Amino acid sequence: MTPERLAGLSDPAAPFGELEFVESIPFGPKLELSRYRLKNGLSILLLVDRSAPVVAYHTWFRVGSRHEKPGKTGLAHLLEHLMFVEFEGLPAGAFDAKMEELGADNNASTWLDFTQYQEAFPKAHLPVVVELEATRMSKLVLEHELVESEKEVVKNERRYRVDDDVEGRLEELLWAQAFEHHTYHHPTIGWMPDIQGFTAADCATFYRTYYAPNNASLVIVGDLDPAKVLRLLSRAYGHIPPAELPLEDVQPEPTQLAPRRSEIELPTATEKLALAYKGPALGDLDHVAASVLTEILAGSRSSRLFRKLIAEGGMSAEVRAAVGPHRDPSLIEIFVSMRQAKRAEEALALVESEIERMKREPVLRSEIERAVSKSELGLLGSLETADGKASTIGFYECLSGQPADAFARLSAMRRVEPSDVLRVARRYLRPEASTLILARPTPVSPSVEAAS
Repeated sequence: MTPERLAGLSDPAAPFGELEFVESIPFGPKLELSRYRLKNGLSILLLVDRSAPVVAYHTWFRVGSRHEKPGKTGLAHLLEHLMFVEFEGLPAGAFDAKMEELGADNNASTWLDFTQYQEAFPKAHLPVVVELEATRMSKLVLEHELVESEKEVVKNERRYRVDDDVEGRLEELLWAQAFEHHTYHHPTIGWMPDIQGFTAADCATFYRTYYAPNNASLVIVGDLDPAKVLRLLSRAYGHIPPAELPLEDVQPEPTQLAPRRSEIELPTATEKLALAYKGPALGDLDHVAASVLTEILAGSRSSRLFRKLIAEGGMSAEVRAAVGPHRDPSLIEIFVSMRQAKRAEEALALVESEIERMKREPVLRSEIERAVSKSELGLLGSLETADGKASTIGFYECLSGQPADAFARLSAMRRVEPSDVLRVARRYLRPEASTLILARPTPVSPSVEAAS
């Protein structure tokens, strides 16, 4: 789009509505992303996909639990909840009601590195969605009663997903034990005392600080007329001023020099183990090979640990492994759930034996091929819809600044050699850099047994 035409799309009444074309980015073999920017710093990524008359509209904010301070954990997640409640000119509940009237599917999520909001809807409703989302970015109402009400919702969510959930509790403890300095120590949902202590002023400060156009990316995918979309965006978002973003002050995690081990009793029928090693960041060259490694180790029914622990050993009911897709170095995790009367130590011995084997012997090329094929299938499946494309674009845009990185990663994965997996196994799967939590069933008291 020429500068002259772009200037004609900018709303002259909007002080920050001036549009700038930044770049075109190939997205797969046939599609192309276009990046634009408003004068207030809002990044706009448009992908025209006319395969269906629908639009996916995502807003990605570069803020998550990593940006929180001790004593204020869970604030990003609470804001996500409040962003569905009340806005200037939209009373409580009106935002969701209007989305429902449009036939839109809308949702949101908060994680360590980002918070995102998403809608998918028939393309005719794009102007209404643009206005609603611009209102959400700039006119959130944060009164005491609204905040207190939503805090109760979050507290109940924490009880259900963490405090009363065995796997949720294990995951939280694992990350809290593995990270002592980096803010990945904090659970995204927050610690319960912090949630209870939040005030409307806390929420307002967080909102004004991070929910700014220069800290956000719009990802819009579907049956679009780019000129019409840009004109709408300039008018709706061009009145929102940028914020002065704080310097991010995240402490790097020091090198772990000794293994960390703990046991916990939980209300589980069988024993479980959660094992983690310090792993690479998503943008690290090692991350792709680490993804192949975890897939070979426990990513499918043909994986090594599935065969040893479930198909052949019969001692475990579930095993899985993954490397965290995060902006900073995170964790390579292995989770095992035992069968009745089986001890977690039995599985741990086999897991550690297989890990040592991966550090000693190159994996088979056929194992790499299966891992790559599974990853490729997962990516292509996620890109079947406009919403899936927008999710993929927004995720990589937020974490790496490269919205088409999914295809670059797939290409890199196809180049992974056995030597790469061997190197990564030796570099990261070190006992001294490991964290282990063994979960035992809570003992049943004699009085309970007698009553039953």
